[in-house]
Amino acid sequence: MTESSDIPGVTGEIDRLVGDLRKLLANRELDSIPEIRQLRDRLDGGVQTMRDAAARAAQDASQRARDAARAADSYAHDDPWRVAGAALAIGALVGFLLARR
Repeated sequence: MTESSDIPGVTGEIDRLVGDLRKLLANRELDSIPEIRQLRDRLDGGVQTMRDAAARAAQDASQRARDAARAADSYAHDDPWRVAGAALAIGALVGFLLARR
């Protein structure tokens, strides 16, 4: 799945954090330190793992929402009068509560 389907805000926060860390780690004075190179590699791997996890979470949430919508649609088609009665009852209750204000 593409990044556009990621959980809103997560990708942007990750990108900002990675950008800040890259700026810090891009300091040329630190290039001679092997631990910095290892840290850069771990950072890249961690970021990719986080992006993949966010994409999977978004896909799972989307699939659950589609499944719930299908179940509601199926229920409404199988028993339309019960759904209409429930909608009428809820509408009447809301109307009654609003009229009391």
